Amino acid sequence: MILSKREEYEKRTEGYITPILDEMGFYLVDVEYVKEGQDYYLRAYIDKDGGITINDCVDVSRRMNEILDREDYIKDAYIFEVSSPGLDRPLKKDKDFERALGVKVELKTYKPYDGIREFTGILKSYNEEYITITFEDGDYDFPRKDISIIRQAIDF
Repeated sequence: MILSKREEYEKRTEGYITPILDEMGFYLVDVEYVKEGQDYYLRAYIDKDGGITINDCVDVSRRMNEILDREDYIKDAYIFEVSSPGLDRPLKKDKDFERALGVKVELKTYKPYDGIREFTGILKSYNEEYITITFEDGDYDFPRKDISIIRQAIDF
């Protein structure tokens, strides 16, 4: 499998940052390499039980910058950022779904189901093809290809 430049940078970054995060008791949510305006950004989104602080981000950034300087595998000029993913981040990867099992989620679909495109319920299970949500009247399987976004529900 041939990776794009973006995929290669993200994969290598994930490989370098994961041991740092494991040592610190954090976990990696996502890595992205994107161009915004004239600038390229390499972003690592990290989290831990109880939430990430700005000092956590600074500590990880310092350690990772040493590796980025030493390995020098990104040829473009870029800005490296370490950040918390935020409460409203979408669930994308299986590990996101695993952490959200049993949690209330908001789900939006591309097409309406019985005239409705937005749902709130408990994430019961997931697989490659379906996301199962529990509602008051039972469980419903949503095809993953029909879901535009799914994220943890935030109650205020």
